[in-house]
Amino acid sequence: MNKSEAILERWFAQTVESYSPQALPFIKKNTDRFRNPVGHTLHEGLRALIEQVLGGMDTNCIAPALDAIIRIRAVQDLAASEAVGFVFRLKPILRDLAPEQNQAMLGGRIDQLALMAFDTYMRCREQVADIRVNESRRSLLARQDIG
Repeated sequence: MNKSEAILERWFAQTVESYSPQALPFIKKNTDRFRNPVGHTLHEGLRALIEQVLGGMDTNCIAPALDAIIRIRAVQDLAASEAVGFVFRLKPILRDLAPEQNQAMLGGRIDQLALMAFDTYMRCREQVADIRVNESRRSLLARQDIG
């Protein structure tokens, strides 16, 4: 296993720890796109984020990976800190598994990634709130039409 894969596997394992004990074995074990879309999306999104943190920090590559992960976490019963906190778990992993890298630079990149994750989370939560409001309106209008 190369260094990047080792980082990915450790980060993935720590990220999925925020899920329920019932879901955890399934999400951890199976990253097939069709059998476990959540596990697959997390695994592939984290892979893309690691490549960018260790590489060029291309926001055109970061944004879709981060969006996919955060969309899943924004609709789950997680606090905002839990939903985006997985980003900060990468810092100690990189200190352990990539000590030869410039840790100050990587720390700054992870902080930038966390800010992007928080912005994405807030956008997703706003969308969820809009959907709920619109559904409540539709429900209220439907009841008024019946009555």
